[in-house]
Amino acid sequence: MIYFDNGATTFPKPFSVRKAVNDAMSNYGANPGRSGHIMSVKSSEIMFSCRENAAKLFGSANPENVIFTLNCTSALNTVIKGILKSGDHAVISSLEHNAVVRPLEALKKNKIEYSVAKCVPYDEEQTIENFRNEFKANTKLVICTHASNVFGVKLPIERIAALCRINGILFCVDAAQSAGIADINLSDSSIDYLCTAGHKGLYGPMGTGLLIINSETTPDSLIQGGTGSDSANLNQPEILPDKYESGTPNLPGIAGLNAGIKFVLNRKPNKIYNSELSLAQMLYKRLEKAENVILYTKMPEKNHSVPVISFNIKDTESETVAKILNDNYNIAVRAGLHCAPLAHKSFGTQDTGTVRAVVSAFTDKNDVIYFANAVRSISKNNKLKKTI
Repeated sequence: MIYFDNGATTFPKPFSVRKAVNDAMSNYGANPGRSGHIMSVKSSEIMFSCRENAAKLFGSANPENVIFTLNCTSALNTVIKGILKSGDHAVISSLEHNAVVRPLEALKKNKIEYSVAKCVPYDEEQTIENFRNEFKANTKLVICTHASNVFGVKLPIERIAALCRINGILFCVDAAQSAGIADINLSDSSIDYLCTAGHKGLYGPMGTGLLIINSETTPDSLIQGGTGSDSANLNQPEILPDKYESGTPNLPGIAGLNAGIKFVLNRKPNKIYNSELSLAQMLYKRLEKAENVILYTKMPEKNHSVPVISFNIKDTESETVAKILNDNYNIAVRAGLHCAPLAHKSFGTQDTGTVRAVVSAFTDKNDVIYFANAVRSISKNNKLKKTI
């Protein structure tokens, strides 16, 4: 299969990731931090190695501040529900995923409100001003995607972070679509909370995610239970990472995530990004020349975009295009609303959705050419049907 659904989950995974998962299952699959035997100690070492490598990748000074989560959604929920209290106000961007919007909607019953700041693609000044205009006296938290999972548009998160810091507002970043390719350095940043998936640009297994805390203000823990530490105390530990990691962890997943992060560190995020951006630009140029193909953004640009392209074929439902690509060409894409209705509303595609194509470190030029030719063929056949 020609795989362009990397915005959902990257595939294939590096061999090192698959090997690490298998090793964890075969050689040292004991509970970390719960026992003193050799297998348990080995499991603990793997977990700490993953924290260290994640801290290195994102410029965090404290590996203990790297929290393992089920996915990016659970990391975002931890921050949103662990920080906001009754009477608080939050601000989000107009490109947010439902992983941000739905928790905030659920919190309305607790008298917590939120506002939406309009993102103006390629206009940082207006975007910053729109965030500033949404601030209120009771604004406690800003949650902002680093890059749209639908359209690839990047937001100026460092400038938004600085704006929040000046105004005494906590700032949380959803880096699900940017981690592994974008430069994020928490040691020189006003970002308070970084949330990301492990199974996308970090090339780890599904069921892995990260919350990296870069603030003295820590969210309340959503889950309480056994941590393997301070067991005589009936209250949840406050130390990190124990505060957020109750129960038996996903050791095989974390071992695979560790290998995925090493893969990214070895290849260098900027080199992965440049390669992917070149392929995305190549795809965009070919789709731009195809009749009846609708593109919704400018060609992906360095510093303004991640390698995500959304398109439609005129008078053809996005799900239909995706099905034809799958059935006739063995190409995997995602179609529809991509769990981000705010982003579609911003681009006027809330009624149609889009076909989304996302490249990865394993995509090559032949994949792009084959994909573009398939879309052009579908578009051409669609045009013939309309004229008959």
